[in-house]
Parts: sequence; structure tokens; C-alpha cells
Amino acid sequence: MSAYTGNGIPDRLGTGFPTAGNVIPDGREQEYRRRGTFSGRTEGRQNKCKERKRDMKRIVILGAGESGAGAAVLAKKEGFDVFVSDMSAIKDKYKKLLDDHGIEWEEKHHTEEKILNADEIIKSPGIPKEAPMIQKLMAKGTHIISEIEFAGRYTDSKMICITGSNGKTTTTSLIYHIFKDAGYDAGLAGNIGNSLALQVAEDPHAYYIIELSSFQLDNMYDFRANIAILLNITPDHLDRYDFKFENYADAKMRIIQNQTKDDSFIYWNDDPVIKKELEKFDVHAVCYPFSELKENGSIGYIEEGQYKIEKPEPFNMEQEDLSLTGRHNIYNSLAAGIASGISGIRKENIRKSLSDFPGVEHRLEKVCKVAGVQYINDSKATNVDACWYALESMRTPTILILGGKDKGNDYDPIKELVREKCAGLVYLGADNKKLHDNFDSLGIPVCDTHSMKDCVAACASMAKPGDTVLLSPCCASFDLFKNMEDRGDQFKSLVRAL
Repeated sequence: MSAYTGNGIPDRLGTGFPTAGNVIPDGREQEYRRRGTFSGRTEGRQNKCKERKRDMKRIVILGAGESGAGAAVLAKKEGFDVFVSDMSAIKDKYKKLLDDHGIEWEEKHHTEEKILNADEIIKSPGIPKEAPMIQKLMAKGTHIISEIEFAGRYTDSKMICITGSNGKTTTTSLIYHIFKDAGYDAGLAGNIGNSLALQVAEDPHAYYIIELSSFQLDNMYDFRANIAILLNITPDHLDRYDFKFENYADAKMRIIQNQTKDDSFIYWNDDPVIKKELEKFDVHAVCYPFSELKENGSIGYIEEGQYKIEKPEPFNMEQEDLSLTGRHNIYNSLAAGIASGISGIRKENIRKSLSDFPGVEHRLEKVCKVAGVQYINDSKATNVDACWYALESMRTPTILILGGKDKGNDYDPIKELVREKCAGLVYLGADNKKLHDNFDSLGIPVCDTHSMKDCVAACASMAKPGDTVLLSPCCASFDLFKNMEDRGDQFKSLVRAL
């Protein structure tokens, strides 16, 4: 597609933005961008969907959470025979959603004859490939996809997709904040927000800001990200990838599959794993690498206290005006600013939103001060690298809460920081043996707990005025809690009750 120059807006996102032959009236560029009403939308996705419909009639959804229930509604709308099955209990709000749309469902078991006859399976990202029913479907050769892959077939909206081992929720939320404040018609989806499929079916938007986990990327094949953001790749979820880091890295790199020269790829230039992985790929998208400091090849960086972006349009602001603080948040803010610039958002809107973003719950969230001790909830730190960034930002003696469901963690990267920053360690998990094996030898006071109530009490007893208590567990939460939000909420509630 030719670049549009009449109003100074290049066709950075590919089809759907103005071309030289589709002139937008003067002064109307921002309105058209917000509404996503540029001409030139492609028919490719719809044509592929028509071909699939001729070949498929029955779709089965495994898992009836946010993604599964939303996928079921979209499949029903598109005329498929739909069945939903969940081995766990289905939440009442999702039962009502399915019932309201006349969709058959079952819970607490799988009925094989109703599942194995599917033409295609939409699988919850939380279900591993080793699950017995998935193994049977794979042996049968049934195509298995994610909700994101399915939803992408039925929309030509612009997809801004974010992945990485750490920082993706903050970056996704920040981009959404910038888009909404600029008046853009944007939806929040993926790991956060509402089901992409449900939005496509019932509340469509011109843009979708999508947080993607490696589990979602695993079952995505034809989906195309117009803007792909890769923040970092560090060991995580290795228990789902045969304890092979390369398998996990390969999953993350799927975010750039299907990108064209009309698309954009934003990534951290200093990440050694990303650099190594990129050597394997012929990247077709326009690349926008960023780094903490100015260096060869980077178009976004910090220089002499200034937050600077060179492309697609020069942009700068004072680093101290950024609402997100800490070294790790430099990367998040740079990625968000670059993506917003590519999308044509005005500089004044980007500057304002980078300055007033309130942050993300459960990510370095200050809870309160009790008896001179600051309590911080970083329950989203479910891997070692996330904990490293949290510890690196601490400026007072820290009581660190560690533990949960270990995912094959290597704790060596944080040991030196623990020795330097921590005045005490409180282990919180059903089984804390690995933590004892790794940290007891550091000579720091430790306490063993198996409930959040006992954990908070131990922290309050151990901490002195001026200290910080940091919940940054390095681990998943499923051994003692419903999820990481439940872990963080319990922590906040008990701290406020001290």
C-alpha cells in the first residue's frame, strides 16, 4: 500500500489507514483514527472464514472462563454448532452468558462423545497439552486453537499485541490508557480486560490492545499482530515447556508470525535472548528497537534525564515526569510510547497519559504504612526475573515474601540482591523446601509459613520502622490461593487489618 502523505500520516499500520488515493479532509485525521473508519479494509480474514465454514460445522470449547465463554458466544453468532465443557465448576456469570445465548454446556466432567466429534477445538490457555482430553484430540488430528486465534478471524480491527516474561500487563494497560485518553475506540483483551471474542461478537472496537501469554501464542496460527511488542524473554512456565527454555522462547517469538512490511515490531534491544532468537527469523515488519540508554540501533531510550523516541516521529519528555518509576518501567513506558506514536496519537496526548497513568493492581502496589513499615503488593511477580526488578527498586531494608507453586525456578539470579537488600525472608507455600535449600545459607533471618495470615503476622514481627515488606513471590499462586489476585487481595486485607 502506498504511503499517505497528503495530511502527513504515513500508512504505518497497513491496510485500513489512508492511502494516496483516499484523502481524508483536513483536520479530520484524529477523528478518523479514533473511530477506525479509514477505507481500504481487507477482505482476507472474511474470505478465510467463509472457506472454514464450508468445512466445519461443530466447535467445542474446553474451559468456560472469560475466554471460553466469549469464544462460545462468537461461535454461536457465526452459525456453528457449539458445545462447552469444563472439568471445573463454571462461574454463575458465565453459565448465564451461555444460557442467554442458547449454548449447551457441562461442568466438572468431559463427555467424550460430545467432544471428540468436534471439527475444531478452542482451548483455554490454562489447559496443558498433557491433559488427557487434549491428548486424545491431538491423536485424532483435531485442530486446536486459542480464543484469540478464533476471534481474529472475524474482525479487521487493528491488533496491538504485547508479550514478554515480565511487564506485559503494565505495558498493555498503559497503552490502553493512552488510547482511551486520546479518544480512540479501543478494547482491552487477552490476559486482562474482557474476552476478545465476546467483544468482536457484541461490542466491537476499531483497535484492540491485547496482552498475550505464551500459552495463548502456542495455539495461534493465522492471527496477525499489526503492532507486536516483545518486552523480554526470561525463564518462566518451564513446567509447561518440558523444562526447556528454548521451547518457551519459541512460543514468545510466535507474536511476529504473519507480520508483513506494513506492520510494526517493537522490542527490547538489550535482551540477549531476543537478539539470539531474531537471528532465526526473517522479520518482515518495520522494527522499532528500544533500550535503557542510547545505543546503536535503538530508536527509544533515556538520555541525560530525557525520555526520547526518534521514530516514527521525534518525541521527548522529562524522565522524572513519567508516572511509572523504576528501571523496569523505563522499558514499559518506551514500548507504550512507540506503539502510540505508530498509531498516530498526538504527542500531547502521549505526554499527558505517560504522566498520569495510575499503575496496575498487584504490581509494586503500595498498600499502606503500618508502624513505620511500608507494605508493597507485587503478587504479579510469578517468576524470578519479576522479583529481581522489584528488589532492584527497593531503597530500604526489605522483608521479602517468597514462595508458591514452583515452575522450575532457578533462584541464583536474585541471590546477590537478596543478600544486599533483604533484612529477612518469609517463605509462603505449601512446600518451602526448595526455598530453604536456596536461601537459608545466606545468613538472613527466615520464617516458614503456610497461610497468608501467618505470613503477614511473621512479617509484622520481623520488620522494624523504616523497613519495607515486599510480597514478590517468584512463584505461581495455585498451591494456596485461587490465583495471584486472590493472593494479593488477601495480603492487602490482612495488612490493612494490622
